[in-house]
This record gives sequence, structure tokens and C-alpha cells, in this order.
Amino acid sequence: MTAVTRWGILGTGNITRKFTEDLHLLPDAQVLAVGSRSQARAEAFGAAHDIPRCYGSYEALISDPDVDVIYVGTLNPAHYADTKMCLEAGKPVLCEKPFTLNAAQAQELINLARDRRLFLMEAMWTRFIPAAVELRRLLDADAIGPVQYVQADFCIYRDFDPDHRLFKYEAAGGVMLDLGIYPISFASWVLGQHEELFTTATLGQTGVDEQSAYVMRYANGALAVAASSARASGPLEALVAGSKGRLRLLEPWWFSKHLSIEMSGKPAKVVKFPYEGHGLRFEASHVMECLRAGKTESDVMPLDETLRIIKTMDACRAQWGLVYEGE
Repeated sequence: MTAVTRWGILGTGNITRKFTEDLHLLPDAQVLAVGSRSQARAEAFGAAHDIPRCYGSYEALISDPDVDVIYVGTLNPAHYADTKMCLEAGKPVLCEKPFTLNAAQAQELINLARDRRLFLMEAMWTRFIPAAVELRRLLDADAIGPVQYVQADFCIYRDFDPDHRLFKYEAAGGVMLDLGIYPISFASWVLGQHEELFTTATLGQTGVDEQSAYVMRYANGALAVAASSARASGPLEALVAGSKGRLRLLEPWWFSKHLSIEMSGKPAKVVKFPYEGHGLRFEASHVMECLRAGKTESDVMPLDETLRIIKTMDACRAQWGLVYEGE
């Protein structure tokens, strides 16, 4: 691994645009190549983001011997096949969330990466923003006592559009995979594996969940309450409460720049964590650190936890009766 990590970008959508812009903020990262299903789209994306190598196929990007790691930012149903193609070619991968559509796909990719000793991580970027890192540090230091309650939502109203990926059944739409995965993953990060899951959803006219809610109970009696919706907007905060106080990532919590620390009997203190960009560069820095250290998995977003979270979402969909094409 060279001192500068050379990234390949697979896909040319909005999330890849944001990720690429954030990579340009890192002095030890180079956006070397981009791949698209269209040469024209690849060249347009490359021109917009100063990328020297533009490929009109994903296979050409993956075959570039100078690319050190690939960011997969395609649509949800394509994550499995695109990541598998990268791993089979010997490339480490950072795959956008949701990692895959279901646990069977995730397990196959995890086995493949481990068999080939290749780095693989789900891009749950929220865990790496500075405010969340500080929240994790305070929890590890037992600052608020044993955690008993977690609450988080990702509820943002959107006009119904049957052709938008969020509502489109053929694109594995629905708010849980796109939005609900954030609070579900947050609860997992704070409390670990739940013992019991309660869930319900409102399925819209295209057959996917337009809003859904999840309640998880843990071995110590703690509860996590999470929700996602495209039908209404919520408070967009994440709360962690213990016996001695509570911590809140303020709106919008998944890329928050403010952490509220509220200890029992004391005034709340809001700590600011300003940063440049979209908040995606912190996960990219973590990936590069892992690669330079020779790691094949992240200790912040480990593969076993990614699998556990996908199994939780599988269990939710099983209760709702929502099955995607090809499952």
C-alpha cells in the first residue's frame, strides 16, 4: 500500500458524488478512477471531479491494477453483485449501505472477503463523524451510566413518486433499507444484539414500506425505539439515556455537528464538532488506516455486526410480508 491510497469509484450517482468530493479533502487519498455503465457518464463525472481515468464499464475499473480500493455506490439491488465482482478481482471494498438486500447475500460476500483476506466494510459513515466518536468515547467511559434507552428516527417527508428509488419495488425501495438502517444500526452500535424485536410498517401502493417502526429489547432490559418514514418528518435526533444522564446527537443526527451532554441535575452542554464536506471523509480515512495496518475488517463497523443488522431487517420484512424480486 502506497502512502497515498488510490481510490476507484464504482457508480456515478449522488452518493458517489458526495463521497468523491469528500475524498478530495484528504491529502492521503487520490481519486484515481471512476467506472460507469456508460463511457459518457464516466467522462462527465471524471471531468466534474478531476478524475484522470474514466471507464465505461465496472469491469474495466476493477481491472485497473493501480486502484487500491473501490467504493461501491450503486443502487441497493446492485451492491451484492458489484461488490462480489470487486472481491473476485482481488480489490478491497467499501460498500455503501445497505450492504446487501438480505443476510444470505451478506454472508456470501463476508465469506468471500475472509477467504481471500481482502478488506471489506459497509459504509455506515455516521459512526465516524466526530460528534458520534465523542458519544462513543463517553459511553465507553460510563459517563451516563448503564444505557437503558435509545431513540432515533430518520423520518423525512417526500412527495410520492412511483419512479423514485425510495418508492420503487424493482429498486428494492422502502424507507427501512434507505433510512431506517441508520437508527437500527445506531441501536446496534450502542446496545449490541437485541433479544426481542417488535416491528410494524405501512406498505404503500408500490408494495414497499413508506414508514416503519422498530422496537428492540435487550438482555439487560434496555429498549431501543427507532422509526423511518417518507410520509412525515420527525425530530431527526438520536438519544442515548442512562442512569446518570443522556447524550443527544442533534438534528440531523446522522451527520450531526453538535452533541448535547445532559447530566442529571446539571444544565445541558452542547459541544460543537465542525467539519468540512459531507461527513463521508471520516469513514474513508478509517478505511485507509485499516488498509495501511493490514486489516481486513474494521473494528468500528465489523462484518459480523453488518450481518446482524441485515438479519434484523430481514426479520422486519418477514413480519411485514415484504419480499424483493429474486429473493
